Amino acid sequence: MRRVSSADGTQIALSETGDPAAPVLVCVHGYPDNARLWAPVAQRLADHFRVVTYDVRGAGDSDHPRGRAAYRLDRLEEDFTAVLDAVSPDQPVHLLAHDWGSIQSWHFVTSEALRGRIESFVSISGPSLDHAGYFFRSRRPVRDLVDQLVHSWYIFYFQLPWLPERGWRKGWALRVFGRLERSAGGSAPSPGERSLTDFVNGLELYRANLLPRLLRPRPRRTDIPVLAVSPDGDAFVTTPLQTDVARWAPNLSVQVVRGGHWLPRNDPGLVARLTLEHTRRVAGWQV
Repeated sequence: MRRVSSADGTQIALSETGDPAAPVLVCVHGYPDNARLWAPVAQRLADHFRVVTYDVRGAGDSDHPRGRAAYRLDRLEEDFTAVLDAVSPDQPVHLLAHDWGSIQSWHFVTSEALRGRIESFVSISGPSLDHAGYFFRSRRPVRDLVDQLVHSWYIFYFQLPWLPERGWRKGWALRVFGRLERSAGGSAPSPGERSLTDFVNGLELYRANLLPRLLRPRPRRTDIPVLAVSPDGDAFVTTPLQTDVARWAPNLSVQVVRGGHWLPRNDPGLVARLTLEHTRRVAGWQV
């Protein structure tokens, strides 16, 4: 493990595995996980990529900055840029992300500042917040909108002051979360994949970004080849929200798969295979 410094001085912990001479694959974890989530996937892809994982600020071994503004998407983009500058300053990378990792990665792939630095993107269970803002304004069937609102109940809960933190610290929220996590055949996280601080600090991701982006979405576009992977048993994100993004990402492929929200943990072999196939077929790179 090593640490790189982001633009605001936040130290980001990253790790590498695989072939040092191979193309770089950067994996971005979601909430409430840390980079250890990716270990089984990285092991399966190590023969094909130089796999880079990092702890998002507030999680794992990275710094835990105070203040809500420190968790805005633009700050997360600065962290990602610092990682790219450290591991692949001259060549574009491939990107694999899950949950909040995907949410922020959509911000990266639609950023003009990062144009040319990302070659392909595999997104699992995480939409762009801007795209989601337009989704809820669209003329979709009412059942699609209601279904996603039901799935998104926790977002409104996380906006409350002090109560979500208390729920994590007292343990009752962990029990509810655990039942959802085990839905659709899911398994519990391994020791070290997350901690109480990961749960508590990560709440600021929701509070700093959700309402501003959903209420005032921006038309963010990308021509990067994107594979949107939607587990059919996802307890938090519906398939239409994840995949109805062709007008923003015209180079889009969609894969609906069996499983629950935590696909990288529950089926790392499938994640590795889909990532490799997407890189070969859509990005046009031979491995």
